[in-house]
Amino acid sequence: MTYSKKSRFYNVLAHGKKERHLVSGWHHFLEKEQTASDLAEATITFAKQYDWDWIKINPRATYLAEAFGNVYDFNDYKWVFPRQVKPFIQNGDDLNKVKYVNALESEPLKEQLDAVEQIRAALDDMPLVQTVFSPLTILMFLTGHISYVDQTMYGSENPIDFHELLVSHRQDVHQALHAIALTMADYVKELENQGGDGLFYATTGTTHPDLFTESQFDEFSRPYDHIVLQAIKPGGRILHTCGSYADPERFNDYPVEGISWDPDAEGNPDLTVNLDKVKVAGVDHHIFHTEDPEPVRIQAQQALYMMKDQPFLLVPNCAVSPDASHSTLKALRESINN
Repeated sequence: MTYSKKSRFYNVLAHGKKERHLVSGWHHFLEKEQTASDLAEATITFAKQYDWDWIKINPRATYLAEAFGNVYDFNDYKWVFPRQVKPFIQNGDDLNKVKYVNALESEPLKEQLDAVEQIRAALDDMPLVQTVFSPLTILMFLTGHISYVDQTMYGSENPIDFHELLVSHRQDVHQALHAIALTMADYVKELENQGGDGLFYATTGTTHPDLFTESQFDEFSRPYDHIVLQAIKPGGRILHTCGSYADPERFNDYPVEGISWDPDAEGNPDLTVNLDKVKVAGVDHHIFHTEDPEPVRIQAQQALYMMKDQPFLLVPNCAVSPDASHSTLKALRESINN
């Protein structure tokens, strides 16, 4: 039987069928992420070049923070982040300024909806999964922070103490998170209207115990995650718990079909971890910038062997370098036969 890409994607991810494993890869298109047409063109070309089984759309890393008022200099990048010019929240009182944003009236969100529409028109049968961040991650961006314990936001000089806000402005933090969650819930509904098939929902770095305790995560992330994730139809929801100490088992009860994490990062379980969702992982994302495809090939085959009796999405453990080589991406794709 010949399957369409969409039917195969849903059979494996949503229904847990043990068909052939699926493969995809992604990175930022830094020179092609400032307009909808550029991002769509780059994504379409990438999808056709490697014939991926599904596509994770990679907008610029700051697009959701822009929707709520952050300002960036797009002529000055460090890694995948443009330089922050001004965070929206500079003191505790600014939390009350975080309001619901209509996705159809927000330029950064309309831009992405337009890109999805263009990609869908060109890739009729390709499963399209849009990248979004959790409300807690977005709020950290709005205060000038990045949600990794070992990194700072490029351009952020003296960000407000985020953890002090959780204590001194607790209710205001909840109000802001609720407004962000409602915005995101309506945005993901609009993504469906434009032809999106699912979400790559990133709780980026927020499980790290040096950033938030589990009780803080349960208070300030979990309820708002559910608002967003339950707004889109089941079947194509992949949760990405990024970085070290990602604790993928924490998300077994989340309304998602797949869980993505980095089995190679410090404090993280390997592919044998007991998850109730389809596992989405497999290859170290740091090894794609070289011209040598052999390490990618070896790791892909090892992951496929470990997951031979389970539904599985083979992918890099996080976004690969924007300078990833053709030879390594080709090796990843060719690790699974059509």
